[in-house]
Amino acid sequence: MIQNCCLHRITMASQISESDLLHKLDIFKVQGKDKRGHKILRITGKSFPARFLSVDVLKEYLDEYIFPRLSKKPFSVLYMHTGVQRTDNFPGISALRSIYDAIPVTVKDNLQSVYFLHPGLQSRLFLATFGRLFFGDGLYGKLRYLSRVDYLWEHVRRNEIEVPDFVYDHDEDLEYRPMMMEYGLDSDDPHPRVYAAPAVAVDSPSASIYSMRCIS
Repeated sequence: MIQNCCLHRITMASQISESDLLHKLDIFKVQGKDKRGHKILRITGKSFPARFLSVDVLKEYLDEYIFPRLSKKPFSVLYMHTGVQRTDNFPGISALRSIYDAIPVTVKDNLQSVYFLHPGLQSRLFLATFGRLFFGDGLYGKLRYLSRVDYLWEHVRRNEIEVPDFVYDHDEDLEYRPMMMEYGLDSDDPHPRVYAAPAVAVDSPSASIYSMRCIS
């Protein structure tokens, strides 16, 4: 919530465009390769300004700056779900489906794997139930869940990918409270850290990018 409030003030103060905001936040970055030699599109979910960005602007940004770099050779996606909250930086299922449908066929055909780092319980359940319906067998079959950063290095060349500090911090939290952080279960720790689990919800279909937030 604090991050998005700061983004709002920065945007209003500088009159920055939505496209420029995406550039500055470095949400989408083609960087490094996996161990099969495929270039990687790194996506930092926590930085996504869902409250201030329209689907159309996002599509235009991807068409202009990202998709041309992925249309000629096989690639993989590293999606860091760490810190994503339903109310702040998750765009919504309807928006994701709209964006996926707009991806050029050549880019879809080149996608080899999707490494989903730090998935929450709700995201796992949703994708297990509706993943094929929303995204088809092609994308769903390429999904690889990674609960720890260490597992990422089994698939990705370690020295070629930048992983933010907050992702490593989350890994440390998982070591202290693995059941609560990953599955919403408490333990016998006498000094527990408190993490509120967002509720599953489906918003009004009239909302654009900020609709149908039901996973986290």
